[in-house]
Amino acid sequence: MASNPPGDCCVKGVKHEGEPKGTLLRVGENDAYLATPEASAAKDAAILLIPDVISIWQNSQLLADQFAANGYLTLIIDPFKGDALTLNRPAGFDFMSWLTRGSTGDNPHTKEAVDPIIETAIRYLKEEKGFKKLGAVGYCFGAKYVARHFKNGIQAGFVAHPSFVDEDELEGFKAPLSIAAAETDQIFPADKRHKSEEILAKNGFPYQINLYSQVVHGFAVRCDTSKKIERYAKEQAFLQAVTWFDNWLI
Repeated sequence: MASNPPGDCCVKGVKHEGEPKGTLLRVGENDAYLATPEASAAKDAAILLIPDVISIWQNSQLLADQFAANGYLTLIIDPFKGDALTLNRPAGFDFMSWLTRGSTGDNPHTKEAVDPIIETAIRYLKEEKGFKKLGAVGYCFGAKYVARHFKNGIQAGFVAHPSFVDEDELEGFKAPLSIAAAETDQIFPADKRHKSEEILAKNGFPYQINLYSQVVHGFAVRCDTSKKIERYAKEQAFLQAVTWFDNWLI
């Protein structure tokens, strides 16, 4: 694997302050959130934001709003069919059971279940919204599906603290890709970063791997913004994404 499977650190973090400005809607049978830029600032490209396991909530909505403020119509799709996790689960929570079977035992969150949801979101942005340029953002769980869906029209990608990405999935992403990594991350540790670098260098497309010091897995979405070092890393990771799309998607 280019990154390890998700773990307890994938649900730890802090809820951020702010008032989401986008719209909750349904895309196919799935919950979604749409952040739309001001017409005067709108770019001719859209971003599909594939979230972590907490899915559509305050922090991910605020991130989508920020992408929209930078000119990108941004869609968050819920990959979990309404079965997202809550922040800071109690000790002993069986993460892998939830991943393979879902909370009810009949709603798995495997690639076989998630792929069709991502495909539905891509069709929505391309066919209903009419975008020909499509970037994708993946946080933690979502990173895997950025890599997997290059084949469906993703033209540039950004992922932060990726989890569960197989090496062949990363190899299959034949487009510019930017990665934001945490110094302390058991899911995307140094050996996985270095292996990812080897794969991306061999691919021959523009790539970037930025390492942020003194932060942990999840920092780009769920860090404690009252701590300067964490706030800085989160803000810089977001600017890293915007700059990447401004250069490689527009």
